[in-house]
Amino acid sequence: MGKRYRKMERKVNGRIREMRDGGVSLTKTILKGFNNRMRKLRLLAYAALILHIVVFAGCAKKGVKPVSFDPEAAYTKANDFMEKKKFEEARKLLNEVKGKDAMGVYGPLAALRIGDSYLKEEESDLAVEEFRAFLELYPDYKFAPYAQYQIAMVYYGQIEDMERGYAATVKALAEFEALMRKHPRNPYAEDVAPKMQRCRDIMADYEFMVGNFYFKKKVYKGALGRFLGLLEQFPEYKKEADALYRIAVSYRELGEGEKADGYMKLLSEKYPESKALEEAKKAFAAPKESDK
Repeated sequence: MGKRYRKMERKVNGRIREMRDGGVSLTKTILKGFNNRMRKLRLLAYAALILHIVVFAGCAKKGVKPVSFDPEAAYTKANDFMEKKKFEEARKLLNEVKGKDAMGVYGPLAALRIGDSYLKEEESDLAVEEFRAFLELYPDYKFAPYAQYQIAMVYYGQIEDMERGYAATVKALAEFEALMRKHPRNPYAEDVAPKMQRCRDIMADYEFMVGNFYFKKKVYKGALGRFLGLLEQFPEYKKEADALYRIAVSYRELGEGEKADGYMKLLSEKYPESKALEEAKKAFAAPKESDK
């Protein structure tokens, strides 16, 4: 039994060595195949890189250049679109010019033309936005007065009458004043002067209307506030005599005789032949409302 057992043990040990040696051999074979594939991949990558370099060098030798942007041509084409009333197409080109030539010759011009395009489409709010954006970017540009003038004219065009156009009148006057303050030698001065005066007249008439409403209702404190503010803001108001008369009477009705007499004296000195002075004298001769 002992011999048979030892013989069997030798066979088993031999099989174990064969399996172990076979596994090592298999691992070596797999690693060898993997390394060969990696070597081929590296060679392919090097070949692709060399090919790319050769192609690029060939293009460079032939003088191939990227397409350049021509702001002048784009600006001219945009103006052609404007003439044909194709405003969307025009703005697309003008925005491209503005973005790519911001500090050049055509960038600022393109920004102005975008505002003009909205004016032509009667999109006044959008036009004002564009002109304001232009002034923020180019406050000292030679066409800055034009942008400021166009903003003022947008609001001026919205004035209907004293009551319905008051808000637009206030804005228009503010923009005209900004134009004259920032650009006193602008080419629109002669046109702007009468428009500014009209704005002042409308605003003053509105204040007088509200003050007179309070005066007729015998709300004398409210009337005083309007008339005093009116003469302070618009000292050359055409109806100054009428305002002075109402101020004098309002002070009298409120029991402030000294102030009433002072405005009565001012009225008689400045407008001795006025109808307002006659009305004031009648009011002063009659009993006060509080005494009736």
